[in-house]
Amino acid sequence: MASTAGIITPEWELPAGVQARLTTRAGGISQAPYDGFNLATHVGDNRTSVLANRRSLLRQLVGVRSVQWLTQVHSNWVVQAYGGAVVPVADAATTEQRGLACAVLTADCLPVLFCRDDGRQVAAAHAGWRGLADGILLHTLKQFPDPKRVLVYLAPCIGPSAFEVGPEVKAAFGWASSDCFIPGAGDRWLGNLQRLAAEQLLAAGVRSISANTDCTVMNSERYFSYRRDGDSGRQASLIWIES
Repeated sequence: MASTAGIITPEWELPAGVQARLTTRAGGISQAPYDGFNLATHVGDNRTSVLANRRSLLRQLVGVRSVQWLTQVHSNWVVQAYGGAVVPVADAATTEQRGLACAVLTADCLPVLFCRDDGRQVAAAHAGWRGLADGILLHTLKQFPDPKRVLVYLAPCIGPSAFEVGPEVKAAFGWASSDCFIPGAGDRWLGNLQRLAAEQLLAAGVRSISANTDCTVMNSERYFSYRRDGDSGRQASLIWIES
């Protein structure tokens, strides 16, 4: 039986009836190197352990009847969440349904949660640098009637001190301010995913952005990190309208 998972409630003011949670690696029954609360079926972990972890998670999400998982491929594809056994290929999902949680899995990429300010629509997006450069957050934002009425939360990801990239990555963000990339050794740069996301969303009309700036690479006790560990589990970021 899965132990109690380490679940974070974001410090983010949401409308009544909307909830968000972030999982950590604490709890669960997955064995090394996926220990312990791995929620991803695609990383090589024992599937029985992952499904047990997912059941444990669902039991702890008040007002959730099902979770919309995705097959994430670093795209800019957004789908309507509908629950059930089908897992669509996409990197973001949105819904107006009650009791259906939108979820993304990460282990360094940036999870971004969206909520309409009247609580009638939510979304979750997975933004690695490729997806971010290709507009996954902008495509998600376009699912909402008015960007000025969308609340956004940037969940933990690889931090700027750990996200070393080459010049080709910096070149993919020609619109970004100089604060998004700090010179590193040789031709390398240190990129700030959260700042890139914030600049992009603010330019698109978003007025309210909150963030948890924890670095997934630097905090091995709390977070999975692909860059740090290679073989790694995945944590989830979820948002839903209570049933």
